[in-house]
Amino acid sequence: MQSLMTPASNGTSRASAGRRSLLLATAGLLGAAALGGRSARAEVIIQSLNMFIPAAPGGGWDGLGRAMELVARQNGLVGSMQFENVGGAGGMVGLPRFISQRKGRADNLMIGGSVMVGAALSNKSPYSLKDVVPVARMTGEAGVIVVPADSSFKTMGDLAAALKADPRSVPVAGGSAGGTDHILLGLIIKQLGRSAREANYVAFAGGGPAQAAIMGGQVKAGIAGWSEFSEQVKAGRLRALASSGEKRIEPDLPTLKEGGIDVLASNWRGVFAPPGVKPADKETLVKFVTALHALPAWKELLQTRAWDDDFLAGEGFDAYVKSDITATEAVLKDLGLA
Repeated sequence: MQSLMTPASNGTSRASAGRRSLLLATAGLLGAAALGGRSARAEVIIQSLNMFIPAAPGGGWDGLGRAMELVARQNGLVGSMQFENVGGAGGMVGLPRFISQRKGRADNLMIGGSVMVGAALSNKSPYSLKDVVPVARMTGEAGVIVVPADSSFKTMGDLAAALKADPRSVPVAGGSAGGTDHILLGLIIKQLGRSAREANYVAFAGGGPAQAAIMGGQVKAGIAGWSEFSEQVKAGRLRALASSGEKRIEPDLPTLKEGGIDVLASNWRGVFAPPGVKPADKETLVKFVTALHALPAWKELLQTRAWDDDFLAGEGFDAYVKSDITATEAVLKDLGLA
């Protein structure tokens, strides 16, 4: 079996200050109840948090950050959250900015994951996830292969036949070069008996631009996480052919293995602090994400978005990032992508 080494994409009476406070507290209680019944006495762990997304809006990293904001704010774990998106090269454009501008600032988190591991290696970047502070792995997600709704490829078998005949004739859109989507395409082509170096991979800075290219017919297929494609698939604008997980994401969406392509791959997404944060500040950030993960509302969101719960915090996540960098480097070399 070819496998990517990962675990399995935001009132108001003016009568008196006291009355105004009561109204705000009541609103907070109602919001908490709406998102899973969290007590109104939830502790505000961080007053203000800046979330850095090293990708364009609309992709998996952006989706995770906005989801964390939604649940954390409505359940009283954070006072406010601000976002900055800096896309390009699988996070390699944004990462140096996060490192240099946010160094030592404990009120900052960056979304990152397995895509960034591969991008750093394939781009031979002087920066990588070794230069930031791992806080927690939050989710995992299988990849999904899609085509435009009017594509002549009706099944994964149809697409596989075209890839086997001439991989270069089938341009496939995805995230950054050398990232999880790129690796998945290379693994599929290798399983079909061709060289991964023949892949005609078209990299985009985020899920939004990639979707536009697929629906606009600029490419013949696309790869990303289900959360990035699900709305367009359900709206009939894209057709999902297969997923790369161990089990079906949707009842009518087969896995690659079910179609005879022995590939299993998933990507993980997590949060990182800037370099130079104090140990006590890291502990506060770990406390924040741990409390978020424990919320019923978070578990409901994971189910809705078909994200796997791959939560791992603290020292365990430190060790995991190191091992994933080593494993990904081996896969990229095997596929000729590094």
